[in-house]
Amino acid sequence: MDPITQETIPSSSGITTFTTTNSMIGSSASPPPVSRYENQKRRDWNTFGQYLRNHRPPLTLSRCSGAHVLEFLRYLDQFGKTKVHIQLCPFFGQPNPPAPCPCPLRQAWGSLDALVGRLRAAFEENGGRPEENPFAARAVRLYLREVRDLQSRARGVSYDKKRRKRLPAVFPPPC
Repeated sequence: MDPITQETIPSSSGITTFTTTNSMIGSSASPPPVSRYENQKRRDWNTFGQYLRNHRPPLTLSRCSGAHVLEFLRYLDQFGKTKVHIQLCPFFGQPNPPAPCPCPLRQAWGSLDALVGRLRAAFEENGGRPEENPFAARAVRLYLREVRDLQSRARGVSYDKKRRKRLPAVFPPPC
C-alpha cells in the first residue's frame, strides 16, 4: 500500500501550508483516504493563513494573538447561515419563527467552536507551542461562550452541558 505523506510548505509569513501527497506515484494500489476531519483542518488552517497574509499590515503567525483570532471569527460571521434574532425582534426567543425578519445571519456557535478546535490542533501540529496557541486564549473561550449564550437566548434553545449518566454501583452479594 502506498504511504501518504503530509508535506508542510513554510512561507515567508510564518504560516505553514498543508499539502497531502502520495509518496509512491505510479503504483496500482489506491492510498487510504485522508479523514474528513484532517481535510477540514487543513482547509481551515490554509484559510486562516490566507486571512493573516491579507491582513493589513500582514501578520506572521508568531505575532498572532487571541485578538487576531477574534477578528477572524467576526470576519467569518458575514458568511454565516444561522439567523440570530436581535432583542428588539418580535421573534426573539422563538425557536421556529412564523415569518421572515431582517435579523442578521451569523456563524452558528457549534461551527465556530469546532473551527477553533481544529485550528488549535493545527497550530500545535505545525510546530506551535501549546502555551503560545492564540486559539486557546482566554479571550477566544469567553467569546465562544458569549456567542453560545446569545444564540441560545435568541432562539429560545438552551445549550446545557450533557451530563454523564452514572452506572449504578454493583455490589457483590452478601455471604
